Amino acid sequence: MKILGISGSLRPASLNTSLVRAAAHLAPPDSDFTVYAGMGDLPHFSPELDTDTPLPAVADLRAQLAAADIVLICTPEYAHGMPGSLKNLLDWTVSSGDFDAKPTIALSASPSADGGSYAHAWLLQILAVLGAKTIAAFPIPFARAKLDPTLTRITDPTLAETLRTTLLALPAETL
Repeated sequence: MKILGISGSLRPASLNTSLVRAAAHLAPPDSDFTVYAGMGDLPHFSPELDTDTPLPAVADLRAQLAAADIVLICTPEYAHGMPGSLKNLLDWTVSSGDFDAKPTIALSASPSADGGSYAHAWLLQILAVLGAKTIAAFPIPFARAKLDPTLTRITDPTLAETLRTTLLALPAETL
């Protein structure tokens, strides 16, 4: 099973990127978990650029989405919305249908008490429009406190168990 993790942040040391990487440690041992690293390379979406021969960064995104059995997205919240870079990534998938019926896990994470709930709601609305099959969705409040000091492992037992259970149930979702 191939899982593609997408962080909604361009910051290499972001809390959301750390959570996506840490989620890989909870995936089934026989899975192939890849963290998408090309969001910063995507051009600003414009319908005129979305042609039958996609730009290389767009072709790479679409190839990784097509190869994935499951997509896990974790977004931060900025000004009560998700970052423009993540919205841009999702815009590049509208015409290609990359998310159509794609099993998807939608997370938001924040150091605040609401866990990025506004961005989370926005992400869920967009995934619904894209036709994604959202199989799990929840905000992660006080996210920094749920990771170890190196930000590489999830230490909160409830979050770890929720993600582990979700990831272990994925093979049935991909059928």
